[in-house]
Amino acid sequence: MPAPFATVWRAFEAWALPPACLGCDAQASPDVLLCPPCQALLRPSPAGPVGALQALGAEVHAAFRYDAASAPLLTRYKFHEDLAAGRAVAALALPMLRLAPRPEALVPVPLHRRRLRQRGHDQALGLARDWGHALRIPVLVQALRRDRDTRPQTELDAGGRARNLEAAFHARPGLPSHVALVDDVLTTGNTAAAGVRALRAAGVARVDVWVAARAPVPTDRSLAVP
Repeated sequence: MPAPFATVWRAFEAWALPPACLGCDAQASPDVLLCPPCQALLRPSPAGPVGALQALGAEVHAAFRYDAASAPLLTRYKFHEDLAAGRAVAALALPMLRLAPRPEALVPVPLHRRRLRQRGHDQALGLARDWGHALRIPVLVQALRRDRDTRPQTELDAGGRARNLEAAFHARPGLPSHVALVDDVLTTGNTAAAGVRALRAAGVARVDVWVAARAPVPTDRSLAVP
């Protein structure tokens, strides 16, 4: 389909078949796939330091709070391969990330290959690609690798979460001096901290953490990411 015709066709589809809200099935914006009332339920991210990241000096930039309003959207994307939900999450987070200090590259938190086969897609990589495209920041897909298939963090207590991720990540050398580590949700920060340490060990001077949503502290176990 020629590019001009494709553009006209997409505009016609948006007019004739307006998208349904992912939260309530009402008519939604084609950019974020949520209606205005459902968007209004999303609350800003909690403020304050994240214990596991504070000692590393990593700045956290999160768009909204992980709670009963945002969790269904993130769960649909992460565990049910709902890529439309992923695009909505990326678009909703973008205005906040535009205000963050601009890194030289985005590095998604990688999944282990076995977990990737089970899930069918990599949610952090999807967000990184959407944000990288919108902000014109390169995405370094192979910068960080996950060498161990760790247990889900929500199955463990605080001490177990930290031990679970020891030596789980390794970063390749020759990376830019300032990168942002990308993930979907930040809870205790242990996974992000393990990624930050690996990137620092590879010579990266500054690592920020970019996530769509951040859980309140202390984490509400009823809202923990499965």
